[in-house]
Amino acid sequence: MTPGTTLVDLASALFVDWHGELPDDVRPVAPDGSARSYWRLTARDGTSAVGAHGPDSNENRAFLSFSRTLHELGLPVPEVYGAHEKAGVWLLEDLGDTTLFDTIKEARGPGSDAFPEAVLPLYRRVLEILPRFQIEGGERIDFRRAYPRAAFDRQSILWDLNYFKYHFLKLAHIPFNEARLERDFSRLARHLLAYGRSGFLYRDLQSRNVMVRPGPDGPEPWFIDYQGGRRGAFQYDVASLLYDAKANLAQRHRETLLDDYIGGLEARGISQREEFLELWPGYVLVRVLQALGAYGYRGFFERKPGFLQSVPYAAENLRGLLEAGLPLHVPELEGALGAVAERWDRAEGAADVDGGLEITLSSFRFSGGYPADTSGHGGGHVFDCRGLPNPGREEAYRQLTGLDEETIAFIAARPEAQLFWEQVRGIVDAHVANYVDRGFHSLSVHFGCTGGQHRSVYMAERLRQHILMSHPDVRVTLTHRESADWPRRPARV
Repeated sequence: MTPGTTLVDLASALFVDWHGELPDDVRPVAPDGSARSYWRLTARDGTSAVGAHGPDSNENRAFLSFSRTLHELGLPVPEVYGAHEKAGVWLLEDLGDTTLFDTIKEARGPGSDAFPEAVLPLYRRVLEILPRFQIEGGERIDFRRAYPRAAFDRQSILWDLNYFKYHFLKLAHIPFNEARLERDFSRLARHLLAYGRSGFLYRDLQSRNVMVRPGPDGPEPWFIDYQGGRRGAFQYDVASLLYDAKANLAQRHRETLLDDYIGGLEARGISQREEFLELWPGYVLVRVLQALGAYGYRGFFERKPGFLQSVPYAAENLRGLLEAGLPLHVPELEGALGAVAERWDRAEGAADVDGGLEITLSSFRFSGGYPADTSGHGGGHVFDCRGLPNPGREEAYRQLTGLDEETIAFIAARPEAQLFWEQVRGIVDAHVANYVDRGFHSLSVHFGCTGGQHRSVYMAERLRQHILMSHPDVRVTLTHRESADWPRRPARV
């Protein structure tokens, strides 16, 4: 890069090389959980592409190499239009904004987190295509480009398990004996490596990494974010998809989809069903633990509350695995998992039991007046969020709310919002501790802003997640008072 040249300049130059003219409009695309940056570049005639920058040159090299190979195989991945590899900038085919998870959310009823059966055909289509990635990709991918490991081997498995230990168990203050847990980790790694691992392991095949685009026969899945791919067992990617936490597939759907997938492998002469199913529960377990490690790192450590919203769903997956019986004797790990499942019980049965502290949270707009005191004690806190940067002033956020990942990223990136959050958290934590010690039963905390749509919603949701993690014996109810007036977002295809 020459002095004064920005990353967007480099992406624009790649756009000129591809399309023949400078883009007329360049806009940031909401980031995912990584450190990568994205922009949508659009020409005057409406032609668009996505520019990207990744700070890790090894990861970039893997992504570009894998993308070119998979595209040559005719698989539905974005075409790479050009790259400035030294600067870590590249230009990709624009797959739109709709992920498989967006499709799930749109198909759910109001207030529901149940998996909508209308999306099952898309899941079947993903699992029809997946063996091509694993088999054909496994034959053609240059695994010398894989990063950080060429295979999902013992070292990779132990990295994932320790990621879970350090970034979830320790940060969530789950008790365990470290020496005994390490022995269980070693047993689990040996179990998972009992059979061959010859396919391309996508590594992070979940609903946010599958885009949905219109096709001639209906919506079609397109695949992104496979830069962590390596050689490995077929079970892992299927477990990643079917046990994706907030997608929340019912067990009967998982069983049907898994049966269809194994049938597809058998039709290709690949799978021996008994051998596949013998290792299946172990790969489900290690994938759920890896996901919890990621939620802990992003949520507890980086303080991104959106990631903590997935923890209760992952804990429910753990509960199902424990009830079915773990695939081998790992008593220390089993005890720690039981503690996680108990703390994040989505059934929240304790909420129906008298006694203990209940916190009433809400978001609201000031023009509609202060929230009513339903507890009768007249106490609690009202925090004014109007001094924080307002995403609602920007066109890109006006149809969004504080529940959307784009808005969460916008607010979380502002230092003043982080300072505000730290002060709120300190006040509420002290108040909760005092009320618990004194045997009080009710506390209200409300967040107000101009529209009751962005900043107050973000802060109320963030406090809810913090209380659930830090005060598991406290009951929480949350209301977004203005939700009926939020803009209706256009339906996605």
